[in-house]
Amino acid sequence: MIESVIRWSIKNRIFVVLLTLMIIGAGLYSIKSTPVDAIPDLSDVQVIIKTSYPGQAPQVVQDQVTFPLTSAMLSVPGAQTVRGYSFFGDSYVYVIFDDDTDVYWARSRVLEYLSQVATSLPASAKPQLGPDATGVGWVYIYALTDTTNTYDLGELRSIQDWFLKYELQTVPGVSEVAAVGGMVKQYQVQVDPEKLRAYQVPLAHVQTALQRGNKEAGASVIEMAEAEYMVTATGYIQSIDDIEKIPLGLNDQGTPLRIGDVAYVNLGPQMRRGVAELNGEGEVVGGIIVMRAGENAQQTINGVKEKLASLKASIPEGVEIVPVYDRSKLIERAVDNLWDKLLEELVVVALVCAIFLFHLRSSLVAIVTLPLGILVAFIIMYMQGINANIMSLGGIAIAIGAMTDGAIVMIENMHKHMENLHQNGDTLNRENRWEVVSRAASEVGPALFFSLLIITVSFLPVFILEAQEGRMFAPLAFTKTYAMAAAAGLAITLVPVLMGYFIRGKVISQKKNPLNRLLIALYMPVLRRVMQFPKLTIALAFIITVVGFWPVSKIGSEFIPPLDEGDLMYMPTTYPGISIGKARQLLQQTDKLIATVPEVESVFGKVGRAETATDPAPLTMIETFIQLKPRDEWREGITTESLKAEFDSLVKLPGLTNAWVMPIKTRIDMLATGIKTPVGIKIAGPDLNVIQEIGQHIENTLPEVEGTASVYSERVAGGRYIKVDISREKASRYGLNIDDVQQVVSTAIGGINVTQTVEGQERYPVNVRYPQDYRDSPEQLSRLPVVTPSGQHIALGDVADIRVEDGPPGIKSENARINGWTFIDIKGVDVGTYVVNAKAYLSKTLDLPVGYSITWAGQYEYMERAKEKLSYVLPLTFAIIVILLYLNFKAFSEVAIIIVTLPMAMIGGLWLMYFEGFNFSVAVGVGFIALAGVAVEIGVIMLVYLNQAINELKGNASANNAPISADAYRNALVHGAGSRVRPVMMTVATIILGLLPILYGTGTGSEIMSRIAAPMVGGMTSAVLLTLIVVPALYSIVKKSDISAFNRELSNHGE
Repeated sequence: MIESVIRWSIKNRIFVVLLTLMIIGAGLYSIKSTPVDAIPDLSDVQVIIKTSYPGQAPQVVQDQVTFPLTSAMLSVPGAQTVRGYSFFGDSYVYVIFDDDTDVYWARSRVLEYLSQVATSLPASAKPQLGPDATGVGWVYIYALTDTTNTYDLGELRSIQDWFLKYELQTVPGVSEVAAVGGMVKQYQVQVDPEKLRAYQVPLAHVQTALQRGNKEAGASVIEMAEAEYMVTATGYIQSIDDIEKIPLGLNDQGTPLRIGDVAYVNLGPQMRRGVAELNGEGEVVGGIIVMRAGENAQQTINGVKEKLASLKASIPEGVEIVPVYDRSKLIERAVDNLWDKLLEELVVVALVCAIFLFHLRSSLVAIVTLPLGILVAFIIMYMQGINANIMSLGGIAIAIGAMTDGAIVMIENMHKHMENLHQNGDTLNRENRWEVVSRAASEVGPALFFSLLIITVSFLPVFILEAQEGRMFAPLAFTKTYAMAAAAGLAITLVPVLMGYFIRGKVISQKKNPLNRLLIALYMPVLRRVMQFPKLTIALAFIITVVGFWPVSKIGSEFIPPLDEGDLMYMPTTYPGISIGKARQLLQQTDKLIATVPEVESVFGKVGRAETATDPAPLTMIETFIQLKPRDEWREGITTESLKAEFDSLVKLPGLTNAWVMPIKTRIDMLATGIKTPVGIKIAGPDLNVIQEIGQHIENTLPEVEGTASVYSERVAGGRYIKVDISREKASRYGLNIDDVQQVVSTAIGGINVTQTVEGQERYPVNVRYPQDYRDSPEQLSRLPVVTPSGQHIALGDVADIRVEDGPPGIKSENARINGWTFIDIKGVDVGTYVVNAKAYLSKTLDLPVGYSITWAGQYEYMERAKEKLSYVLPLTFAIIVILLYLNFKAFSEVAIIIVTLPMAMIGGLWLMYFEGFNFSVAVGVGFIALAGVAVEIGVIMLVYLNQAINELKGNASANNAPISADAYRNALVHGAGSRVRPVMMTVATIILGLLPILYGTGTGSEIMSRIAAPMVGGMTSAVLLTLIVVPALYSIVKKSDISAFNRELSNHGE
């Protein structure tokens, strides 16, 4: 079938050329239109429910909002994990779905279940779905600064909330524009309780008056002089003066009583749970661009930048927009780096072809087919909607060496046929050219097609990986598969046609090429000696293989190699109960220290949470985005690791546990497992105090385990509460119910937003509460006046006990079980080894109470899942290769020769990893899967040549009717292997030299790519020895019985 395809292509060569031109056009369009990002979107399919419950403590939020929501969401179809966070005034519920769930289907199901539970929530708790964005969605962050010191934080925040936000939300791909930091303007009505008592006005009356005094209404239309006039009655609050003039009724003298008589009205900041700071120079307002899931990151960021540039004229003079985090820089660096590597590989392949063949036109055939294979891969990527990122481009990069194999072997075979013609006194001419091409291509075409198909199919198990590792490597697997499939297709269609057009004129004989002569001179003596002692050779190969696996025990393990994103994130953890003032001070101090390092371009710090459901950060969490200068501006010898160490020695503040991490990776990990460090422990149980005790025990004992950099266990019960414990008995004496007392507590102390002003397009809240000196200590609170239904005036202390006690600063839950988390940073050890040691240590030192459990999480969680998957994915690869080999050779002996020798190919990969200091990871597993396919391919090529030599020997023996002697058999194999050392070495050279730029390259994405390339480069060095020495030796033993049977048959035939 393959041979007939080759013949058809040669016959219809004009059609094949036209089709190629069409592919080039479609491919170039696809490259231009393919979305570009730095890394694949690794975040889970998730839906976030954010519920604001103003003024409420975390325990109240947990009991009344988070628990009802999480327990209801557990039954949503496809939901894997339901994670709840209860903070002061806010509840976040993350519903994480299976990978194959469509995000918009998931959102509709969550809405459906939300509608069932919404009625049981408190009236002031309003649940809403978060944006249709993922953990990788924070693509661009900017800060608003005032260079002239004429605008306060409230005015800057108004520019962000009421101008920039709406303008930027119109940019395609933007899901949400979240504000962080600054102050939201608020009209504060500070009611004097003594005046309320004097005028006998209940607090609720003030609230009602404010609501009634802030309205605007229409009154239909009036017709005058044949025209229609619409009637409106004004009434919105526009200023402090308007609020002060709102009437509350008449006093005893009949004089109108207004709000200004019982309250002091002023403008002030609304209570906030987030602060933003820039370069240690003071507070700023930040804007976070959250990108919609599945959008083109590069295009979205460019759109945002263009929009901001066009808005500059509309922003007040002196206000500047400073970019503090820009993903597009990383994207450009990563993609440019890989394009450079692809070009380097193309040059290397071209040089290898030219040096080995000594014929420029022949090497052109190989070089032309490479970009075509890449273009085909891009066409399918574009149709499938796969982004161009370091993984998808990396798939093409690691395929390049193997993609040229088909063309190389065919061209080499064509050269052989032309040499044979020359020896017979004939030359390649117009009459016989296409016949010779057809013969040469048909000879090796079928085996080549199958070997390229083996490389293609052997990669399919990578598609079985799931969750984060699946999302990471699927683009690579897709593009490598497409590129190899394209190469297999081109090898039997376009390559024969190009050979016919390009390969003409004088071809230098293999014997005259100095490189080939050197190779044969080195190889032949070794091969002859091997063929004399095949059994000894195989025994030695077996011993070398067994000894060669020694580094396995010395190599560590990790999930995915750390990707250097070019920027850093500082995420220390502070102790609970910190005030916003102190948090702001800490933030400015740390930012100032970080900004002193010469490699730092800007430092944007954020403490607490931004106004988005994608940021469930408590006030104890600092997130500082450190933009670094380009590498060429760094000091001599400085690396990212040494920078982290320098930052760590510089920023040493009491109460701060340092963590220096990568921005994208950390956001993904936090949203996927909630753990921001490589390793974490989740402690689940019913009582927060016991959870905290277990956590503190782990925090105190784990540092003894080797490799522990820092351990921090959350103080889940370490918040500070002023508890107003209402006595039902005392309250009932005054005719007061619990709600009556609580209303005074929540409004007078906490303050309540009663209404909002409408000032053009802007809206600002109006808040009612008692002055600060009435509510700044437990003693003052106990004196708060309460009016009973009978008009009696009593103090809050008469009906409640007011005391300070500890409680939860925030409550986390997973699948409706309350959690406490321990964050572990490690150094000088790999994740796998560390967790094994730490588990063993804790099993001896930690005694868990009944009803409590610990779960290891973070990167480790993924690594375990990936290991489990690869444990049956690798045998599956093996099975697929065996089936395809059998389909090609139709004999089990050949299949066995290749399979038995495969472990030897792995040795080189293991040793190179050991010398480079790489750990086992999913990336390395992918590299070994790729190596298996390529190693099999060169084994197949060698077997094809050995079979050709034996068939020729049998043909001569049959013609002469003489049996095959042992010497003739050995010489035939030596000739078959020796004369074909060139294509095998070309194949190996293109793969090894082609991958060297990736293995030793620096730049964004190199960390992961080098881990994939290492097993292939190292493995190919041992695979070439295997192919050239062990395969012929094994073949001579296996096929000996076949030759004996042939001799017997020949002698019987002769008789």
